[in-house]
Amino acid sequence: MSHKLHVHSEQRALRWALFGSLGFIALALTFALLTRSDAILFDGIYSLIAFCVALLTLKVARLAERPDDDRFHFGYTSMEPALNLFKALFILVACTWACVEAVKRLMLGGNPAEYGLATVYGAAATIGCLLVAWLMARAGRQTRSDLVTVESRTWLVDGLLSAAVFAGFLFAWLLEGSSWAHYAPVVDPLLLIAIVTVALPVPLGILRDSLREILWMAPPEPLVSDIEQQLLESLADVETDRVEVRVTKRGRNTYLLVHVVVGENFRLASVADLDAIRYRSETALKTWRPEIVMDMLFVRDGSLAD
Repeated sequence: MSHKLHVHSEQRALRWALFGSLGFIALALTFALLTRSDAILFDGIYSLIAFCVALLTLKVARLAERPDDDRFHFGYTSMEPALNLFKALFILVACTWACVEAVKRLMLGGNPAEYGLATVYGAAATIGCLLVAWLMARAGRQTRSDLVTVESRTWLVDGLLSAAVFAGFLFAWLLEGSSWAHYAPVVDPLLLIAIVTVALPVPLGILRDSLREILWMAPPEPLVSDIEQQLLESLADVETDRVEVRVTKRGRNTYLLVHVVVGENFRLASVADLDAIRYRSETALKTWRPEIVMDMLFVRDGSLAD
């Protein structure tokens, strides 16, 4: 995929998230008023958070495409993990607030709601959210964009929340027509607590991954091993004692600092020969993973690579 097409696809996917959030905000808040359901209200608040963050995500996606300058010597891609960290914290705060409110409602005897109408909302929201999540996940794989991938995970959580709402409201609706109808009011706060419990692992995972990038930690070991293997294959015809590679990932870029410790028999006619080796190696790696950015240093003293 060309760089221009990559950017266009990423921006289009993020606009899907933006317009999708607007639609679900209107849907959830309307049904929250009609049904008096706290679970649906939380779903609407979650969509509102997604909308606000989607606006920031579009801005950051444009900034990430800028070249480095006097203020950001390594470019603007460091804003991507910072945004994802902010998004995860925002969701965690919303989940904590919702859980506290649900416990309060439960202690007061529950919250009666219009469960038949709420069931209609649950079905529509579940189908819509999972559809957007699937479209975003596909776009994330095509563009290899962390921003789009995190958006898809956010929508997946929203879809799971809506599915839990649908199942719970369907159960409460059936409960109302039975001899156990007096238990129906506790379904709404119990649903909200269950929703928060299901949702928490996703923002916690985003928080963990974002912190790894902000702290310049190495990516997961399988990725580092694959990079090292590809790098060594690209340098197979170079006389080396060893190759040291340091890897870090920040946003859409995977940065490699490579020290090539050349052997005693290594010879070159000019510095242009070193440029040719680096160009050949970088081309091979970028063909494999276009997001790779690499600096390659050639040394004879191995201590300089430690």
